[in-house]
Amino acid sequence: MSDEADEQGIKLVMAVIRPDKLSDVKTALAEAGAPSLTVTNVSGRGSQPAKKGQWRGEEYTVDLHQKVKVECVVADIPAGDVVDAIADAAHTGEKGDGKIFVLPVESAVQVRTGKEGEPAV
Repeated sequence: MSDEADEQGIKLVMAVIRPDKLSDVKTALAEAGAPSLTVTNVSGRGSQPAKKGQWRGEEYTVDLHQKVKVECVVADIPAGDVVDAIADAAHTGEKGDGKIFVLPVESAVQVRTGKEGEPAV
């Protein structure tokens, strides 16, 4: 993981992975000290090839694949550790394993307590 992702501050680590790897990724994040996450079912396309199928005798192409987006906001552990945990857990070696992005978070507010910045995370 690059040093840029490990700079101080709040980071959003966002990964798009195979749905069947979600359980492994959740376990890896908990072991890395980042158990809080948001999961969204998404579809998209990248380098993974389109699939052809048939329904009622008609051929169709599926070029948007079902994926899971995992978002994890961290401040107290290095974003690089989170990236490494996700990458190791989601890896199959096949096209379509996914992507991981690290973004800076400008601000955070915890609704319940009103805490702001890193303490809110």
